[in-house]
Amino acid sequence: MDVKEAGTSLDSLVSSFNTRIAELQQLVIARNMYPASSVSDLSAIDAALKGMELQVQNIKNRLRDETRAIPKAKKLIEAALQQQKKLEIISACVPSCIPERLTHLNQDANKCFNVQREEHKQEPGFESLKPEEAAGPAPREKKGRAPPPMWCVTGDELNSVPSYMKQRLTLDKVNAAIGDMATYAEANAQLIAAPRKKLAENNLDKALELREIAMTDGVKGKHFFLETDIKGPSLKLDNTGRALLTVLRHLGRISETRIGHHRVIILLRP
Repeated sequence: MDVKEAGTSLDSLVSSFNTRIAELQQLVIARNMYPASSVSDLSAIDAALKGMELQVQNIKNRLRDETRAIPKAKKLIEAALQQQKKLEIISACVPSCIPERLTHLNQDANKCFNVQREEHKQEPGFESLKPEEAAGPAPREKKGRAPPPMWCVTGDELNSVPSYMKQRLTLDKVNAAIGDMATYAEANAQLIAAPRKKLAENNLDKALELREIAMTDGVKGKHFFLETDIKGPSLKLDNTGRALLTVLRHLGRISETRIGHHRVIILLRP
């Protein structure tokens, strides 16, 4: 309830009291004129006045509580506005494409590791080893293949790129291109690690070629993809795609080399 509205209500109550007082004065005069018949009327008036006094007291208590709650409400509103600003800043800095792609890449890495472990279990003579024959120094556990690096670009980094190089690229486009490159590199890594007998005929030549490229200096131990692997959805071989590669090379996310007739793009950790 607003303070002005509360004041208006009190004014109406005072006006009602004045009206009732005038009526009481008239009743007192009437009682003197007719003392026997005025007792019941005065009792009813007295009960009505007590009820009105109770209502006025309740209104005063409610106004006091509302007045005390106003500073607390103001502090709560200020805290909510500050929290909203923080959430807006956080939302502006987090690209929308990253969580889903990271989840898929981690799942693919785990699947590949499980497939390799099952293949070793199926080798002949693996189950025939007895505990006595297998005794000896504990072998090191093989770690799963690490997923390709996905270091997203921040707004400050993109703003530091010269305008002639950045053109009209946005932060979402740049980070979406990083996700596409990680997908290409992960697909090539799976071809390289896959057993030859499980490769389809249409992938065998490419897998052998990728294995040769993976063993060259500067590429060995790193995730990479070929220029011919670029097929979208965000990164394509057009003017925008070339601008994206230029910006990412400038920010240290990728490097390029030429091996044979292939243009090889290597993912880096800045």
